[in-house]
Amino acid sequence: MTTAEATPEKTTDVRALLKDLQTRFDVFRNFSPLAIGIDKQLFAALPDLSKKAVRLAMRSHTISTRYLKEMEKGSQRFNLDGTPAGEVTDENRQHAGEQLRERFKKQGEQRKAAEAAVKAAEAEARAEAQRLEKLQQLADKFGRK
Repeated sequence: MTTAEATPEKTTDVRALLKDLQTRFDVFRNFSPLAIGIDKQLFAALPDLSKKAVRLAMRSHTISTRYLKEMEKGSQRFNLDGTPAGEVTDENRQHAGEQLRERFKKQGEQRKAAEAAVKAAEAEARAEAQRLEKLQQLADKFGRK
């Protein structure tokens, strides 16, 4: 099995793990700001988890738009059981806001580029239609009858 073949299975496992965490724990389901070191709590609650899978699932969860929005407006971090576990610092809020602005800016640029590509394709199609029409007119005018 090549690395390329193994990657989709691992991705599926990470997604399945994240779905499982969301069904088991409200803090994941609600995208609440997580306590620092929550991975240790996860390993204590679910000792059979792979460290790599947890790391990838946590990365996927914490870079999601919903989590970043909750971090930006949140004031408390939470443990797995939902109890407060410290405060979200201004630096954390600012970082989440920057990540969101950067993401939205990139999405806007991609949308504008896609719209420009569609307009260019439409303009090219119109130009081609005009060229074909002109050729047909010339063929009608100078063609043999």
